[in-house]
Amino acid sequence: MVIELRQQLKLTQQLIMTPQLQMAIKLLQLSRLELMDKISQELEENPALEEVQDVITSEEQPEKPETSAEEAPSEKEVTIEEKIPDEIDWSNYLDEYNSPGRVNFESEGKDSPRFDAFISKKESLTDHLLWQFLMTFPSAEEERIGSLIIGNLNKDGYLDATLEYIVENSGCELETVENVLAILQTFDPIGICSRDLGECLLIQAKHLGLEDDLLTEIITDHLAHLENKNYKAICRALKVRLEDVIAVVNVIKSLEPRPGRQFSEEEPQYITPDIHVYKSEGDFIIVLNDDGMPKLRVNQFYKKAISKGETVSEDTKEYLQEKLRSAAWLIRSIHQRQKTIYKVMESILKFQRAFFEHGITQLKPMVLRDVAEDISMHESTISRVTTNKYAYTPQGIFELKYFFNSSIKRVHGEAIASASVQEKIKKIIENENPQKPYSDSKMAEMLKTENINIARRTVAKYREMLGVLSSNKRKQL
Repeated sequence: MVIELRQQLKLTQQLIMTPQLQMAIKLLQLSRLELMDKISQELEENPALEEVQDVITSEEQPEKPETSAEEAPSEKEVTIEEKIPDEIDWSNYLDEYNSPGRVNFESEGKDSPRFDAFISKKESLTDHLLWQFLMTFPSAEEERIGSLIIGNLNKDGYLDATLEYIVENSGCELETVENVLAILQTFDPIGICSRDLGECLLIQAKHLGLEDDLLTEIITDHLAHLENKNYKAICRALKVRLEDVIAVVNVIKSLEPRPGRQFSEEEPQYITPDIHVYKSEGDFIIVLNDDGMPKLRVNQFYKKAISKGETVSEDTKEYLQEKLRSAAWLIRSIHQRQKTIYKVMESILKFQRAFFEHGITQLKPMVLRDVAEDISMHESTISRVTTNKYAYTPQGIFELKYFFNSSIKRVHGEAIASASVQEKIKKIIENENPQKPYSDSKMAEMLKTENINIARRTVAKYREMLGVLSSNKRKQL
């Protein structure tokens, strides 16, 4: 056998990720906010890309034909009509001109406070406590201890550090640290700087004048029974009546277990839907949400500079061609993204029409393959489109991923979506008797009557996903 080098032609097919395809895939999986940031970044970096302003500029206004002085039409002389009309709206006249006093206009040049100085800022828990602590005129040593304690509070207002840690880092005596902590625990909100839940509840009860031997014993020794609503165990341990325990429990329920909750710095995140689904005249209409989305176009100045063959250097010409190509790809990719989202929503509406008509209980099981085959796209593309995209529907705002869920087989009939089963469990719990809540086994039996055969542990899993407590913790006396 002879080994030799030989050249030959071979025709093959392979997938090449062009820059345009890479940009389209990247934009497809971005959320609405991320897409806005990407567009803003491109507008800053790419001079060939510009935003269309809905304002008529002087260049776009039609030019008026120049006329000579002789051809100019004679202007009508303005005359003042001395005759007062017979019908005068005196009420509007008095409201407009009968001002209560002098009106003063201030020029912008004067030293007036800026409007942004009036914007309120939410006070943090640390600032609120330090302000109260400094009002007690502490010594330098006490101020150092107080700053350490306040700086080691978590978002709920509990002290995360031990007293030994405070002593070690402040270089002060344990007795001084305990005295400063006792002062801080009297501040607003009541229960702040507590080391555990029991201490927090006792501080609040003492401040409200609700000190009672039974209340103190329940908080100190029987919080576990209280959490599990095992009131009979508390009665046996303390040898008291159930009515007395329930009365104390109602008092404890009125206390705040998280004193720092009102100073939470977590801001609510509002969802802006990418697409709207409206019902009009018995049919559904899909509308893409373009509010706030900048309208882009390629800068005509640079485009004409290259097309007309103006004298520019090769480097400049190459740079402009690259930027023009990048701008065109971005605009095309955004349009393709919007078109794909529309097609996916249209397919979802076709499969889940009963959901849009009647609600979550009518949600059908569906997987990505169903939509992919319907609109002739790959499953990975559908996955990218439905990630972090939201739709406004007659039933509320939902992520597009919500419409894809696993199926649960019925004894008779078609399969049902897992989200529909969760909604049925939620309605069962909402309609139960608070004094006799349904157990997971009982709810599994009730679902069987509706032709839904699932195990007790599946009911428990769905209940936990809904954030609902177990039956013994939901029980109210």
